[in-house]
Amino acid sequence: MFKNTKALSGFAVNDMQKAKEFYNGKLGIEISENDMGIMTLHISGGTQIIVYPKPNHEPATFTILNFPVSDVDEVVDELIGLGIVFEQYSEPIKTDEKGILRGNGYGPDIAWFRDPAGNILSVLKQM
Repeated sequence: MFKNTKALSGFAVNDMQKAKEFYNGKLGIEISENDMGIMTLHISGGTQIIVYPKPNHEPATFTILNFPVSDVDEVVDELIGLGIVFEQYSEPIKTDEKGILRGNGYGPDIAWFRDPAGNILSVLKQM
């Protein structure tokens, strides 16, 4: 039934203006907005992600969006320079002082951060 469909994903935020400033202004993602106030993130390769307002939004406790990158350290440094704070984890995973979990052959290097609505995002080493 869905074999030949092009699926898309979406998530909620509690403040669309802050979301626009974050996703477009800080992360540099092309965005558009429809008449109902729903924002679309236009990701490379034609992927679209819907961002919709939800006043009583509660962020998920898991990663909702992953950004594969060629150099995690470089991107983390750039995002830190933009004022983004990376999550620090100690158990059951351990991040370093920059907030990066080093895969060391067991998986990709990955670092997590939050958008203004508290949604968890990541940058991870492109495989």
